[in-house]
Amino acid sequence: MPEVETRRRRFINFLLGTSLGATLIAIIYPIIKFLVPPRVAESAASSVVAGKVSELPPNSGKIFKFGSRPGILIRTPTGEFRAFSAICTHLQCTVQYRPDLRQIWCACHNGHYDLNGRNIAGPPPRPLEKYVVNIRGDEIIVSRG
Repeated sequence: MPEVETRRRRFINFLLGTSLGATLIAIIYPIIKFLVPPRVAESAASSVVAGKVSELPPNSGKIFKFGSRPGILIRTPTGEFRAFSAICTHLQCTVQYRPDLRQIWCACHNGHYDLNGRNIAGPPPRPLEKYVVNIRGDEIIVSRG
């Protein structure tokens, strides 16, 4: 009889020990996954179709998706196309084109960039990343420089 009780006791201790370990893992693992953010893979796309020439009148801008990040396509008042990263170099807000100022503007902290992407006012510490623009028929192709 004592041998049967010893085996039962060991079996119950094993079950309690493994269930306690499993419970701790079930609690700790989600906490660790929450605290350590996942790595976001950068898109392998080196060029995208940002829009059509007919969609963008002079002195206007458009936000487009460049991989996993936004880009901004601008048609200057003279009709020239320019493209930049649409992420402000200050705190990574999305910038927009202001036709009234003829500048790229960040609404978060009133940062201003000229039409060459250079920071000219506000807190942004450096210029926007510039992209290369090519026209193929009616399509506007934007690629990394």
